[in-house]
Amino acid sequence: MRGLLLVASILGIAPIFVQAYQALKVKVISIDLLVTIAVIGAFIIGEFNESAIVTFLFLFGSYLEQRTLRKTRESIRSLSEMAPQTAQVLNVDGTITEVAVDEVTIGAQILVKAGAQVPVDGQVTRGRAYVNEASITGEAQLVAKEIGDAVYSGTLVDNGTLTVMAAKVGDDTTFAQIVELVEEAQDSKSSAEKFIDRFATYYTPAVLGLAVIIGLMTHDFKLAITILVLGCPGALVIGAPVSIVAGIGNGAKNGVLIKGGEVVNTMAGIDTVVFDKTGTLTKGDTAVSHVKFYTPAQREVLARTAAVEAQSDHPLGKAISRYAGEQGLHDLPTVTHIETLKGLGVQAVIDGQTIRVGRAKLMTDAGLQLTDEQAATVTKNQIAGQSTVLVAVEQQIVLIIGIADTVKPEAKTAIASLKKNGIKQLVMLTGDNEQAANAIAHEVGITEFHANLLPAEKVDFIQDYQAQGQKVAFIGDGINDSPALALANIGIAMGSGTDVAIETSDIVLMRSTLSEVVYADYLAKATARNTVQNIVIAVGTVVLLLLGLILGYVQMASGMFVHEISILAVIFNAMRLMRFKIR
Repeated sequence: MRGLLLVASILGIAPIFVQAYQALKVKVISIDLLVTIAVIGAFIIGEFNESAIVTFLFLFGSYLEQRTLRKTRESIRSLSEMAPQTAQVLNVDGTITEVAVDEVTIGAQILVKAGAQVPVDGQVTRGRAYVNEASITGEAQLVAKEIGDAVYSGTLVDNGTLTVMAAKVGDDTTFAQIVELVEEAQDSKSSAEKFIDRFATYYTPAVLGLAVIIGLMTHDFKLAITILVLGCPGALVIGAPVSIVAGIGNGAKNGVLIKGGEVVNTMAGIDTVVFDKTGTLTKGDTAVSHVKFYTPAQREVLARTAAVEAQSDHPLGKAISRYAGEQGLHDLPTVTHIETLKGLGVQAVIDGQTIRVGRAKLMTDAGLQLTDEQAATVTKNQIAGQSTVLVAVEQQIVLIIGIADTVKPEAKTAIASLKKNGIKQLVMLTGDNEQAANAIAHEVGITEFHANLLPAEKVDFIQDYQAQGQKVAFIGDGINDSPALALANIGIAMGSGTDVAIETSDIVLMRSTLSEVVYADYLAKATARNTVQNIVIAVGTVVLLLLGLILGYVQMASGMFVHEISILAVIFNAMRLMRFKIR
């Protein structure tokens, strides 16, 4: 029997010894080293049963740790497996060639039939179909796609056939970036994990030193070895990483992409949430509600305005483009030069004439003065809660457009939920006019708002809040929001927003709903609590075991058993996050 225990111990200690040796090569005194020394000591005193139990429990704990980490990464692995591998490329002569997705070039025409995955990010150029976008947004509801609509790699054509012009291919697609983003996030470390790493760096040598001192003082070699075994902070080292990975994995499955463990901890401490208005609190699905011309060349002016706005992704610009299309204006003039003036509007050149489209301040900054009638029209639109866009050709204001936006249906409930979960201050910052901002803020339940702001002024407000000691999360979706997203303690971008906003942010909401903001807040707080619980379990176990050892209630085998039970406890506690839902 002793021989079998010896063989089991040798087989068990071999991989642990290799890990300890590899760590020592890079000058790291690891937990594996403690276990290796403890087992060698057990060999010396002939306690083969103890050495076998120690190696078995340590390896079993490591197995459970790896199994849990693998399970928490299943959402990412399943996403990767969903990635399309080939694409049907339409050639100029009408033939079809099947190629690997990595060989698809930008601008290529891709045929996607019913039941197939869209292999690229692009725009529909022919056909109509219903597409399942669950792999991108997490929402299984079918979305109708027709000519001009955007489609994304990894989504599934449920019925119908589409021809798609490739805009992003390979690693640049939304799908590929989601997978990469979450993988990087799960590999990054939180402040709690960094603290534990530093703690282990000093703790492990301290336990070794304590064991040597106790051994020399008591001449009890078995006691010294037992201290080494029981002092291993296995549960402490694994507790925080497993919680963070499980929390980030849960978020990914529910459409909330969190860029790392540090983001989780910071989000958990947020007390002030600042919202952009258009596309964030509102649908951004705006529509032209009022048009007033100050020129007889009405269709020409509207066509030029639509040509300028066709260059923009802003919701107001899209509303104007749609309105022009509804008026039968499809053959638009060519824009030869365009310049975006952040927070003000756009300045362009068409047929040698300067066209300005934007806020009233854009006009006054250019030296244009509104007539009394024009000023009255602007005021009327603003009182009605409409966003107002002015158009000028050269030095004459020729068109005023009133555009209405609607609040997202979940906005009011989301604001109430954030308040309930401990967010102390909710603020709306917008470049829109005072009346429109007041109407939206009142409808969703926000008491503090600031209107007519340029991007730099939004940044100023965030800096003021931070100077007062507040931890600020900013939620936006446009290019003009990127400075505020970058400055805030946590930047949260709508997945439907611009690439710049998404790149700048810390959290991306793939369904672009405010319900996901609430979910991110609740999940971050739950993950932070879970991490603290695991640290308490781990440290408490080591303290109790050492105390029990001193008092004579704990032996090596029983202590190691309790030690491994604590590892199981933190693992199972972290696994609860994988099933986390807001109740």
